[in-house]
Amino acid sequence: MIIDFSQLSANERYHTVTQTLVPRPIAWVLSQHENGHYNVAPFSYFTAISSDPALLMFSVGDKDNGVGKDTKVNIAEHPYFVVHIASSKHAEAVTASAKTLPAEASELELFAHELEEFEGFSLPKLKGVAVAYGCKLHSLQQVEGAPQTLVFGEIERVYISDHCAVRTPVEGANGEQKQRLNVDSKQLDPLARLGGANYATLGSVINVKRPK
Repeated sequence: MIIDFSQLSANERYHTVTQTLVPRPIAWVLSQHENGHYNVAPFSYFTAISSDPALLMFSVGDKDNGVGKDTKVNIAEHPYFVVHIASSKHAEAVTASAKTLPAEASELELFAHELEEFEGFSLPKLKGVAVAYGCKLHSLQQVEGAPQTLVFGEIERVYISDHCAVRTPVEGANGEQKQRLNVDSKQLDPLARLGGANYATLGSVINVKRPK
């Protein structure tokens, strides 16, 4: 099958890409509205793009009326936000938080998720999530010709649950002993986005030796 994208509507292109570019990680983003409440929304056009500086990027579309989605508007006004990596047990909550609400409403009311302190960071994080990145806005980039904005966030702090984080001793280049962080991806159990309302979990993990 060959599909000519020039013959498809934007919606058809979206469904084609999101059903073939799989699985996609999900950025479950908490941001703060100007009146003080917190908005939470998922984004699966999401990736890490740089280690120095440590940058994440996710893409936010506009609402149907052309107004920017709450996450983008909030971050432009209050440049701190938290990106969570949801686990499979959060699938229903992630789906609920995707619902379009008035900016003055909080998605937390839809799925009754508790918040907890994010030590050393200005915003809280979602309780019970294994990984959370405390980010400061690096830049916003409007995608030319599209109702999409790229949000670049610099990671200032990372929370990793103890149940999936292990530090193991390794020998450095000069024989000194160091500690290396290893995150057990099976324990993390990250939720991945497929097409439509479908999600995936990790399944089998394949370990391949790197060439010398």
